[in-house]
Amino acid sequence: MPGKLGRTTEQRLAILRNQASQLLWYGKIETTAARAKELRSYVEKLITKAVNTYDDVVEYEVVAKDRKGKEITTTAYKDGPKKLAARRAIMAKTYDLQEIKEFNESKSDYKKRTTIQHPLMEKLFNEIAPKYAQRKEELGQGGGYTRIYYLGERRGDGADKAIIELV
Repeated sequence: MPGKLGRTTEQRLAILRNQASQLLWYGKIETTAARAKELRSYVEKLITKAVNTYDDVVEYEVVAKDRKGKEITTTAYKDGPKKLAARRAIMAKTYDLQEIKEFNESKSDYKKRTTIQHPLMEKLFNEIAPKYAQRKEELGQGGGYTRIYYLGERRGDGADKAIIELV
């Protein structure tokens, strides 16, 4: 039975959503040991869903006319039905994080650099899922995507601290 973390359901799910988003974005976060244990199963289910569906892509051809009236055929890709359903399910369980504007970066440069609409989903399906799918094939095991390091007690309230990171 999952722990309740001393919170109501809405608060607990908000904490898990926030920490899962931060963990997938940064790869490592520091939190309490109890939250890290709860977060582990939450994030591993999301990553497993992404690993199982990341290669479901549909290829199709787009025919367009240029200025001279000549037809140009290009190949485009979109998510298949399984990947689309998994993407939507994962988006419902995480927050949509955006790129952070650099200190001396102009607004126009920031807009040029950040053309992706959902960068966390792109990172999950294009970087994290292929890495763990390859690991699954090599080692012959699925799961085990996170690691928890225990740091000792927090000063002040004595809560056990931990670092949870993606392997």
